[in-house]
Amino acid sequence: METSLVLPIVDISSPDKITTARLIRRACVEHGFFYVKNHGIPEELMEGVFRESKRFFNLPLEDKMDSLHRDFLGYTPLYAEKLDTSLTTIGDSKESFFLGSSEGVRGQRYPNQWPSENLLPSWRQTMECYYKNVMSVGRKLLGLVALALDLDEDFFIKIGALNDPAAVVRLIRYPGEVISSDVETYGASAHSDYGTVTLLLTDEVPGLQVCRDKSKQPRIWEDVPRLRGAFIVNIGDLMERWTNGLFRSTLHRVMPVGKERYSVAFFLDPNPDCNVECLKTCCSETSPARFPPILAGDYIKERFRITYAT
Repeated sequence: METSLVLPIVDISSPDKITTARLIRRACVEHGFFYVKNHGIPEELMEGVFRESKRFFNLPLEDKMDSLHRDFLGYTPLYAEKLDTSLTTIGDSKESFFLGSSEGVRGQRYPNQWPSENLLPSWRQTMECYYKNVMSVGRKLLGLVALALDLDEDFFIKIGALNDPAAVVRLIRYPGEVISSDVETYGASAHSDYGTVTLLLTDEVPGLQVCRDKSKQPRIWEDVPRLRGAFIVNIGDLMERWTNGLFRSTLHRVMPVGKERYSVAFFLDPNPDCNVECLKTCCSETSPARFPPILAGDYIKERFRITYAT
């Protein structure tokens, strides 16, 4: 069963941070998803990212394979990933490209697998510019999330989560074909994201769906429409662990609709050495911690290991 979901819209430019934080808190408790508008990233830059993304994915496969992912950065071909590991079908019907920061210790240790400048002369410059811009939005958003949790605005900075974080941009192309068979196919099978928050841009092609109550059977899937110029934001697993389940890491998926679809996701994953344990504002004697402490890098590495085990 599918219906359309109406999500809260957060104006991240509002000077009233407390009211904005309250809206974020309600959205994270009730949905785990919300829109962010007035984020300050120029529309021309967002359009440029989609344009360059299409140019890469339209290259011959042998050219794309020259940037094959290493240390989870670079090109990932069709069917290489299966987000819902309970499925017995082939992998998800999508191809993607991961890129991280070119700066800091992580940028030196895990270099990006850039496509050839001879093929895509504007590609690297466009992607590096977008990465810096969306990282700035993510940092601002995490400050508001901290306020929403009755913490200092710079809480996630002080605990080291944003010190050389493992944040990545993922460019995604979904071919969109609906395969006629007895087995349902997915662009991205049902999953939750791994980190703190995800900031997503999509084109005008639908397909994104969320399930707000993953324990309910049958699952109720609701369509998430695009809001032009705004990010679709969702909470990840590590934030759910930090908040003792107060903020939802909501199950979501992408269904093929018969049309090619592009999206650009920014996963704000914290520094791998950051310890993720229940926040003092989210537990008590009557509501003890539900999750044991874990290093962010250990959790994310294990999730990737399972997802790519084929």
